[in-house]
Amino acid sequence: MSVPSVGTPVQGAGEGEAVLSVENLVVEFRSGRRIVHAVSGVSFVVRRGETLGLVGESGCGKSTTGRALVQVQPPTSGSVTYRGQDLGRLSHRQLRQMRTKIQMIFQDPISSLNPRRRVCDIVAEPLNIWKRGTKQERADQVRKMLEAVGIDPDTAGGRRPQEFSGGQCQRISIARALMADPDLLICDEPVSALDVSVQAQILNLLADLKERFGLTMVFIAHDLAVVKNVSDRVAVMYLGKLVELADSDDLYRSAAHPYTEALLASIPEPDPDKRTDHTALSGELPSPLDPPSGCRFRTRCPYAEAICAEQEPPLRDVAPGHQVACHFPLIAVAANGSSAAADAPFVTPDPARPPDV
Repeated sequence: MSVPSVGTPVQGAGEGEAVLSVENLVVEFRSGRRIVHAVSGVSFVVRRGETLGLVGESGCGKSTTGRALVQVQPPTSGSVTYRGQDLGRLSHRQLRQMRTKIQMIFQDPISSLNPRRRVCDIVAEPLNIWKRGTKQERADQVRKMLEAVGIDPDTAGGRRPQEFSGGQCQRISIARALMADPDLLICDEPVSALDVSVQAQILNLLADLKERFGLTMVFIAHDLAVVKNVSDRVAVMYLGKLVELADSDDLYRSAAHPYTEALLASIPEPDPDKRTDHTALSGELPSPLDPPSGCRFRTRCPYAEAICAEQEPPLRDVAPGHQVACHFPLIAVAANGSSAAADAPFVTPDPARPPDV
């Protein structure tokens, strides 16, 4: 098998093709006799060439979702389909082969690299495992990939991960992930452990590499400000549930879920004199061991009513390409919405009225 050329865009099917389809994904863990409901019925589609941002507070299940996408954490139920193939139905050998096309960048760049191996060996490992190309071709490919991520192969190739900063280690992790020639990249909070100035560099690097290699990406983060700059669409998670899904610009311009509105309010504003219309969130995140009935956000929602405790809101259309799971969305339901949207109540919320739950 030949070694892919660095800088050659990946060719694929036409625009709009579903590269990754997630249907009713459930991931649960046992804690003694109790069950941790980490991910509960999440569904979404990632299309060819797009970046889907997955955001939410710490503990909402977004990283567990990312790990389930590559089957590092096997789902309890539901399906993850990559280009028409259900990953949960593949044999160990087939899944191992499939993972060359689905690579993951982990949150902690230093601990994700073997401290006993040299950088050139770490980056070459995917080629060595799959015996791609000759020894010289592999060495040449390693040099090109390190240069592509901004690492000097002459000075860095013989050194070990502990000799580098967090940002440099993340660049090395990205180089290793791309050596397998993937077309889907799962980025699990790749900049959260880095300084702000380094975050911008890594985000720009990922954007350049996405264009250069024709990548499709799932970008997981807890910072909506970061996700806005890299995502075509944004999916918002709360306590294991998907509560809103929309194009990036639409979501930031007119959030439909009170939780998304609260996340937007948490974005730091560099101008101290500038006022925001967003309402900040209060209260503690409920335990995934015993999530609230009905809408899981109702215990912290300023617009909650009795129905929110009785019925779980379905994910429904409030505008073309904009879905929300809320009985009382902050924007009007689209006239051409689904039957679920038509049957569910819609009331313009009154922030002054206290919750009725």
